[in-house]
Amino acid sequence: MGQGLMLDFRTLDVFTDTPYAGNPLAVVLGADGLSTAQMQRIAREFNLSETIFVMAPADPAHTARVRIFFPTAEIPFAGHPTIGCAILLATMARGPGDFTADLVLEEEAGLVPVRVSREGGRVMAEFTAPVVPHAAPGRADEALIAAALDLGPADLGFGPHRPGLWQGGPAFLYVPVADAATLARARPIEPHWSALMEAAGVDSAYLYTAGTGTDFRARMFSPTAGIPEDPATGSATAILAAQLRAARVLPAGTSRFTLLQGAEMGRPSQLRLTVDMGRDGIEAVRIAGSAVPIAEGRIRPPAEE
Repeated sequence: MGQGLMLDFRTLDVFTDTPYAGNPLAVVLGADGLSTAQMQRIAREFNLSETIFVMAPADPAHTARVRIFFPTAEIPFAGHPTIGCAILLATMARGPGDFTADLVLEEEAGLVPVRVSREGGRVMAEFTAPVVPHAAPGRADEALIAAALDLGPADLGFGPHRPGLWQGGPAFLYVPVADAATLARARPIEPHWSALMEAAGVDSAYLYTAGTGTDFRARMFSPTAGIPEDPATGSATAILAAQLRAARVLPAGTSRFTLLQGAEMGRPSQLRLTVDMGRDGIEAVRIAGSAVPIAEGRIRPPAEE
């Protein structure tokens, strides 16, 4: 794609309906002619936790093909870009007024169905995770976890919840902590953090505890991926289903949980997790949230490297 052709983009705050809360997202439209290297450079230029690029679908029955990038690398699937992109595409196609639309996004991890609805001016999207979460390899010693987060061993865990490693596209270290005060003072500390990430085989830790006015309160650290802290992590929230199953807090049938993330960094985000449990385990995981438009413009593609 030549440098003279400008691409349209939008930014949205996701997992919120309040501007300048939630998790910022850049959506680059008409990205079919971009190379992987060009997408990565544009994502680095926006310097948000994630940028999503929208292209024509490989199967015309689907809505779009998309690719998602951190500032440092491409990832196969992520929740807040899926929610934000689906809301943008649906509202652009439907215009004003109430509606319900079913979209399918072709992501690197697989097909992701998303239902977008607007009722009374409030728009919501819910996607079904492309991979049922399951155990991830690696090792996470609790003493090292505590040291890496500037906590004491007694700060880890609450009730039946203990640390675990789970994946579903991306992989995360899950760290339950004693209470909201402990969650607020946690922070990555080197060299323990890098040692923990190497041993666990991940680049991110998702901390959570019981919430007030919400089921769980969470934080997500991923400094080695260029994200010191993420205001809302839809993929980690989806994979949390496996962590909750390990804690034996998922009964048979459908369970719904609300989560607050990002409050400690001044960007509160509201996420909803729905888990369908069958006789043999988790059958489906869905994540829902809102989004609000913030900015739009045009961006010049970088020169080919």
